[in-house]
Parts: sequence; C-alpha cells; structure tokens
Amino acid sequence: MKPVTRNKTYYPLFLDVEGKLCVVIGGGQVAERKVRTLLAFGARVRVVSPKLTQGLGRLKGSGTIEHVARHYREEDSEASLLVIAATSSRAVNRQVREDAGRAGVLVNVVDDPALCDFLAPSIVKKDPLVIAISTSGVSPGAAKRLRKELETAARLEYAPYVTLVGRFRIWLAHEVPNRRVRRRILRDLGRMEIGEVLQSGWDGLMRRFSPGGGGPEA
Repeated sequence: MKPVTRNKTYYPLFLDVEGKLCVVIGGGQVAERKVRTLLAFGARVRVVSPKLTQGLGRLKGSGTIEHVARHYREEDSEASLLVIAATSSRAVNRQVREDAGRAGVLVNVVDDPALCDFLAPSIVKKDPLVIAISTSGVSPGAAKRLRKELETAARLEYAPYVTLVGRFRIWLAHEVPNRRVRRRILRDLGRMEIGEVLQSGWDGLMRRFSPGGGGPEA
C-alpha cells in the first residue's frame, strides 16, 4: 500500500480576463462549459478545434467567440492570457501543457490537476459577488455540491448585502476624509449582522454612520 502524500494546495487568485485573449483547445461539451464561464467574465475567447458543439457553433455564428477550425498547433498557446486544454486526447492536452509552459502562459488541463498551473473552481456569481470554491482537485463533486448550497444563500442575502456595503464604502471614501474615522466606521459596519444591514438599508446606514446624520465624528 502506497503512503498517503500531502495534496497540493493552490494560491487563490481572482484574475481580470475582461477583454483579454483566452484560448480553449477543444470543441466538446467540456470546452463549451469553459468557454461560457470565460465569457461570463468578459474574456475574448478563441476556440481551436476541427468541430464544435451546437452551442459553440451558435456562439461562433453570433461573433461571440473566435474559431480556428483545425487541430491544435504550438502557436495556439502563444500571446494569450491563459490556455485551457479540453480535448479528449491526453497526448494533445500534455502537448498544450508543454507548449504553454515554454511560452510562459498559464494553462489548465481539464481533469488533470498535475498538469495545471491553475484550477478552475466551482463558481457562484451573483454580481457583484463572486464565490470561488475549490477542493484543490481532490473532489470536484464536493465543490459542485457546496456551490449549489451557496447559490441560494447568495441570491437571497449575500449579493444585495455586498452591493449595499460596496455602495456605502464608495460614499465613505468620498465624504469622510479622515482615514481613522473611515476605518472605525467600516469596523463597526463589519460587526453588524447581514440581516441587520439589509434591514437598515441605505437610509439607515446614513443615519447610523454619517457625521451629518448623527453618526461618528472625527
């Protein structure tokens, strides 16, 4: 029996892909899911594959994605922010890994964490809230289950809470010049329960924290 080795853990990072080229190698169902996630975050997506799913074909037809209708070549891994290898061929996926590594491009090989620079997490996206869930490749199924549980909570409470607090922080930065006072207000706001913040609403936060509304002074 082989000894149990420590599983690799990954540094969590939120990456700005908006308007940047991201390449997906493969045109099947898995590739389509990866493409749609990238599009949801504003990426410019290029798909390299001789064939496409119907869904990817529609995205191509609408001009939403670029399509290179051929098999993978080494140059496909160059000049992009990241590459996702989502073909059914382990040999092709491994070649993508090697080529992207030489080009200094981040690469994700679907279902093969050992070949990945980054893992694609399960995502809960309720603008402006984004929750990324990962089990470091140990149990993708568990990550998906947790995502489903969080989706309901995010829809009901967390997304409107983040929106309200974010709006308040912007106001605070413009209207309260004293940094020490701003820090104290944000600390006190952070101690409030989510339900209490939502029940207070914008007007309630103004009354509680705005110096002009009787809130904290410098």
